[in-house]
Amino acid sequence: MSLEWSTSSEWILMSGGCDGAIRFWDIRRAGCFLILDQLRSQLGRRPPIIDSTTDNHQKNLGRSSSSKSYSVQQRTGNHKKQSKGLRKSLTMVRGHTQQKVHPGMSSSQNRKTAHYGAVTGLRTTTDGMHLLSSGSDSRLRLWDIDSGCNTLVNFEAMRLQTSKPLQLAVTDDPSLVFIPCMSSIKAYNTWSGTTFQTFRGHYDHVNCCYYNSQDQELYTGSNDRQILVWSPSTPALTEMEDDDKRQEGFAADEDNWSD
Repeated sequence: MSLEWSTSSEWILMSGGCDGAIRFWDIRRAGCFLILDQLRSQLGRRPPIIDSTTDNHQKNLGRSSSSKSYSVQQRTGNHKKQSKGLRKSLTMVRGHTQQKVHPGMSSSQNRKTAHYGAVTGLRTTTDGMHLLSSGSDSRLRLWDIDSGCNTLVNFEAMRLQTSKPLQLAVTDDPSLVFIPCMSSIKAYNTWSGTTFQTFRGHYDHVNCCYYNSQDQELYTGSNDRQILVWSPSTPALTEMEDDDKRQEGFAADEDNWSD
C-alpha cells in the first residue's frame, strides 16, 4: 500500500503492506534484508548501547582459540556438510509439502509486523535517520532506521482512513509531522507525539499532504477535488489585518457619532 525511498541511500526502498509489515529492500539484490518489528523498541532518538558487541567479542575469542581445528575440518571436506545445511535452512518442511522461506529471512522474522493492520503511509526524515509509518489501526509510529527499533513515541489519538494509502509530510527539522485525519490534517510534534495544530478546510477525506520547505507552505489534497495551500501568518499580513480592523472600527465610530 505504500512505498518510500531512503533519503540516506539511493539503493534502499521501504514498503508497507496489507500484512502490517514494513520491509527494507536493496534493489541491487533479491529479497528484503530487514522487517521492522513493533515489539522491538527503544526509548529516545538514538539506539542504546547493545550488549551484542561483547557477545561478538567473546565469540571471536572462541573462534581464534579453535581456529586450528576449524581449518583442519575445512580441509577434510566439511564444506559439503555446510552447503547441505544452508539448503535445508532455506526451506521449511511441513508435512509432505516443501515451502521456500522469503530470501534472506527466517520464518520467525517473516511474521514480524509494524502495525496491527495495513501500513497505509511511510515517510522518512530528511536526514535519513528516522521513519514515520501510519496504519489502518489508527496509529502513527516513529522508527529508528539505524537500529530498526520502535522509539515508543506515543502520538495522541487520531482517526485514519483504512481503505486508502496516505501521504505524510515532515518538516526539514524534523520537528513536525503532518498526517491526513479524515477531513482534517493534524500536525504532531515528532519527538513528543503531542498535537501541535489541526487544519480544517476540506469537505471530504484528505488523502495526501506535501510540505514545501522553501516557502514553508503545506499543500493538501482531498476527495472534494480541492488542493488547499496552508501558510504561516507573516508579521506583514497580521499588521495589514490589524490596520483593516482599526479602519473598520474608526468607520463604525464615525457612523455612531453621525447617528
